[in-house]
Amino acid sequence: MADAPSTPATEQKPAVLIIGGLGYTGRYLARYLYENNLTSEIRLVDKHLPELAWLAPEFKDACSRERFMQADASREQALPRIFDRENGQQFDFVFNCGGETRYSQEDEVYKMRSYGLSMAVGKEAAKRNVKCFVEISTGMVYKPDSVPRKETDKLKPWSKLAKWKLTAEEDLAKIEGLNLLILRLPHVYGPYTRKFLSTALCMARVYQFRNEEMKFLWKEDLRTNTVHILDVVRALWTGVEWYVKAPRPRKPAPVFNIVDHGNTCQGDTARLMHDIFNIATGFHGTLISAYARLNIDRVVDEVNNDTLDPWADLQTKAGISQTTPLSPFMEKELLKDMDLSMDGSAFEKETGFQYEHPKLTKAEVEEVIASYRTMGWWP
Repeated sequence: MADAPSTPATEQKPAVLIIGGLGYTGRYLARYLYENNLTSEIRLVDKHLPELAWLAPEFKDACSRERFMQADASREQALPRIFDRENGQQFDFVFNCGGETRYSQEDEVYKMRSYGLSMAVGKEAAKRNVKCFVEISTGMVYKPDSVPRKETDKLKPWSKLAKWKLTAEEDLAKIEGLNLLILRLPHVYGPYTRKFLSTALCMARVYQFRNEEMKFLWKEDLRTNTVHILDVVRALWTGVEWYVKAPRPRKPAPVFNIVDHGNTCQGDTARLMHDIFNIATGFHGTLISAYARLNIDRVVDEVNNDTLDPWADLQTKAGISQTTPLSPFMEKELLKDMDLSMDGSAFEKETGFQYEHPKLTKAEVEEVIASYRTMGWWP
């Protein structure tokens, strides 16, 4: 019997555009898609050049020059170059992993770099009938509560970044014909992370160096929920595959929390820092916490003044002369007495997704430190 004519496998596979492709989530997503051979084309768009992005060796192939385009996707005149493909077809999936991710910036910065970017690429994706446009948002859009927040719970953003992320969510949902999927994340961690967990690790290293107790503000059970970056990128792909199984656009636009099962809290972080660095950890009493609540700017400045010089000394001692992305600098927006507490069961039920890193463990944190060592960042 003659073989049926086979279509080239690549034709079946979707073409993917990643905005903010060199950011933390973008590079991991690119690597996941590339190594698992899930796409016919990957295009990474970023304002920064790969040479300046602190890319670890294992990202070099996925984030190679041939897949990369330097452009500012928030500028309308850049959009045709970003979205046009050589074969004249459209991208199937667009992931918005871009935008301003630093905390404590001015409103104008988030409006332009985060909200403006989301709206520009969202409108373009609608115009081109992209099969699924994924907006990555944050769990900080919920009214804080220690009881895990579901997608339908009350919204009350507690950081400027979250305020503009929520505005983007709402306005993207109004774009006619946009196949929109919104995923809200807690604190993301994993090898090479430069956010949340990295700050705690750098601080713990300073306290270890000075042989002092590391004390936390507020209470032990303050929720600081987490998710591993490898679970994030798997969830992103699971999300788009799920989205295109039903008639589009899905109305209202689906919103899901992506969060591990650990229900991570400050007590967990304190225990991990104690176990890994062999230092005493504890919590300030209610009196100091009450003072901090009223004088948060001063308290944060004092903490930062206390840790930044010893961190610089540690780096000098270790012979680290180049700048690294690591610092014990504490953002006051992150030091609020607010629970980041999320319920991720809806996404699991709806898509069958399962977490491979269900909770933040000592082994996971040690892997993060090991990744810093391989990059020559860790003193």
